[in-house]
Amino acid sequence: MTKRPQLAPREREHLPAFVVTRGDARPRDQRDLMERPFFSLSKSRRIAPIIYRAADVEVEVHGLPEHGMATIWDADVLIWAASQIVEAHDAGQTTSRLMRFMPYQLLGAIGRSTGSTDYRLLKAALRRLQSTVVATTLRQGEHWRRRQFSWINEWAELTNARGRVEGMEFILSDWFYRGVVDRSLVLSIDPAYFRLTGGIERWLYRVARKHAGRQPGGWVFEIAHLHAKSGSLARVSDFALDLRRIAARQALPGYRLLIDRQTGRERLRILPAVTTISLPAQPVDGVGTSGAGGHGISGARRSGDQAQHSQLNLWHDEEIHSRNLDSNLESNSQGAPLGEWSRRR
Repeated sequence: MTKRPQLAPREREHLPAFVVTRGDARPRDQRDLMERPFFSLSKSRRIAPIIYRAADVEVEVHGLPEHGMATIWDADVLIWAASQIVEAHDAGQTTSRLMRFMPYQLLGAIGRSTGSTDYRLLKAALRRLQSTVVATTLRQGEHWRRRQFSWINEWAELTNARGRVEGMEFILSDWFYRGVVDRSLVLSIDPAYFRLTGGIERWLYRVARKHAGRQPGGWVFEIAHLHAKSGSLARVSDFALDLRRIAARQALPGYRLLIDRQTGRERLRILPAVTTISLPAQPVDGVGTSGAGGHGISGARRSGDQAQHSQLNLWHDEEIHSRNLDSNLESNSQGAPLGEWSRRR
């Protein structure tokens, strides 16, 4: 008699559930996700993979044609999850990769409405987070070099006997969860982040928060280097045009942006908003095309041109710590003194 093969138990059957009881935890982001190209910056479906290599860091991201790659707006789900886990740990509670919650808790915390359309978009985001495949050498262990995973392993809607939806749950990837429970790999972010509507704006804020923090001299990037770090499908010239527009609006909460050229290379300096450096009356020399044939918008349909209002920092001064001096080694960032910057201006 042939024995039937034993099926592996479902992961959720041996994971304790972390039941979220509140939705307003202080926003936290995972450091590794804040500056490298893990997400599409466009709301349109992206199938082309992201391939990023710098120093000993490799990131590859692939999306299924059916759903497309997870976007930077989908990443709000992961920010919310990280926020809940850290808040629970601070309160002495036990957490798990299996999170159970009411959808309105998540949607409200990330600045979304709670209508039927928003629930539908949330489910679409969960599909992309589950179907996107990531391979990276970040946080490699002693006996392995590369990890491959999806952002969430599975998700489900919970219903009662009458079929009415009473909640949702998902299982986070082990790679992401470990990066959250290690508090040294988590940073607080401004709640105003969720009001940023452009994909490049959102990505650039995360870069600013990771690198510049509140260092008086801020941080400097060559724009071509930022383009490579973003994973954008746009030409460098179009990407640079978006950055100039963002700098002209000063759209990032808690930060100021300055653009200059040094030895023919265009650079972006990110300064904390509380710095005493005097900003020029005109931050950029108008909106040019930087060699582009037209005024295209990089990657996203409206990307950097989307924010409609100036952004304010909603947090007290103590919420963003002063220095981030452990920034990754593959960056070409610089910390030039303010005096040197002022002389160049």
